Amino acid sequence: MLKGASPDTALEADQEADAALMQTSAQQNRTPANPTEVLAGLVDRVTFHNPDNGFCVLRVKARGQRDQITVLGHAAMISAGEFIQASGIWVNDRTHGVQFRAAFLKVTAPTTVEGIEKYLGSGMIRGIGPVYAKKLVRAFGVAVFDVIEQEPPRLRGVSRCGREAL
Repeated sequence: MLKGASPDTALEADQEADAALMQTSAQQNRTPANPTEVLAGLVDRVTFHNPDNGFCVLRVKARGQRDQITVLGHAAMISAGEFIQASGIWVNDRTHGVQFRAAFLKVTAPTTVEGIEKYLGSGMIRGIGPVYAKKLVRAFGVAVFDVIEQEPPRLRGVSRCGREAL
């Protein structure tokens, strides 16, 4: 009890201290400011990939997002045109701005015409760049992977796609 304070004043001071302590405790036990979210989209560009530990920085056209977003995560292999599903949190980096930091990153082969074109044009297959990828997808559509794997001679039917690409 404070010197010269009445018992009622000391009780009020203790109650105020207890209330302040409870409020601080409640703030500390709250759910984090960055709740986990799930994100899915098409990899437009692999900005950085470390093959030793899988760390990657991706530019992704995500569902529900108007602009491309930056995704940080880990993947053994990843290429432009692949589809990702990620769960993680949004962070605001001082240098690089808003980014999605993925705790989990699942990569699947592209299934859309746009994704297949981007994937083929990324240099994954020797001799096929962005121009030939566009021609191949125009000629074979989503079946282009089947043609490449099972009927490679059919690729010669696409203009300017000759033996050097095979």
